[in-house]
Amino acid sequence: MTVRITSAPAARTAGPARITTVAVVGTGVIGAGWTALFLARGLDVVATDPAPGAEDRLRAGVAAHWPALVRLGLAEGASQDRLSFTADAGAAVAAADFVQENGPEREDVKHRLFGLLDEATRPEVILASSSSGLLPSDIARGCPKHPERVVVGHPFNPPHVIPLVEVVPGRETSPEVVDRAVAFYTAVGKRPIRLRHEVPGHVANRLQAALWQEAYSLVERGIATVADIDAAIANGPGLRWAVLGPFANQHLSGGEGGLAHVLRHLGPPTEAWWRDLRRVHLTPHLAETLVAGVDAELAGTDPAKLAAARDAVLDRLLAAKAAQPDLP
Repeated sequence: MTVRITSAPAARTAGPARITTVAVVGTGVIGAGWTALFLARGLDVVATDPAPGAEDRLRAGVAAHWPALVRLGLAEGASQDRLSFTADAGAAVAAADFVQENGPEREDVKHRLFGLLDEATRPEVILASSSSGLLPSDIARGCPKHPERVVVGHPFNPPHVIPLVEVVPGRETSPEVVDRAVAFYTAVGKRPIRLRHEVPGHVANRLQAALWQEAYSLVERGIATVADIDAAIANGPGLRWAVLGPFANQHLSGGEGGLAHVLRHLGPPTEAWWRDLRRVHLTPHLAETLVAGVDAELAGTDPAKLAAARDAVLDRLLAAKAAQPDLP
């Protein structure tokens, strides 16, 4: 995986048209991260958001992200000056070569928004949604003219730093559109994975949800505190997960026998643990307990400094991973 791209050319898709201008629709936390990344890759960005003060917040967010992107390596021509803003979504996407949508996670809102995008963009322009869990087929119902160009391109926060993007096709998405989306995200330094079938929550959020279910249950049952569980992951398996995925880590833990050895010897007890995992309901009491636990764990911590420290470690981790040719 290559994450440090220095003096890189502007991104291109695998299709016939060069991508030089990206429209970012919705400029909250995710939209601001995408905007900063696209600018850092030497692209022009036209951003749009109807919220009062959105432009000022976006420009401040991009400026805050810029030092991290400088450390990761800017492409030739990268500049914050290549950002323009309009509250008119139709005008924002009219000349775009690629659209990254980051609106609210509500199907009715997506339908209205994608109906507008369907009308205002050229028919070959990919309409990618950052949706963290909605099905692209459902989103595409708002695109009656060209549903074949709708795809989910779900990043992980912060999107200007974390390489992963999940590319999810809907029932009517053209394979060529998926190929072009994967090529574009790769060109801007992301590590895309291509889902073969759509599923609510995609892949990474479903994996996270499985962990959260048991973590919440352990807190609810009084087995461990919020701080204990965070420490268990951050100082244990989370360190290995940051380098290799669950299957590769399991394989290495099996020694010479690899994954086959692990499945033979630890498979039966693992199945017993699965049967003991608990379903949990996010009751008001449990929610209060979780929030209180995080407050206690992070008491006296400045959230901005905590996020900056996290991102600084991520910078170094990504650089270290990029320098290791033997990692997949």
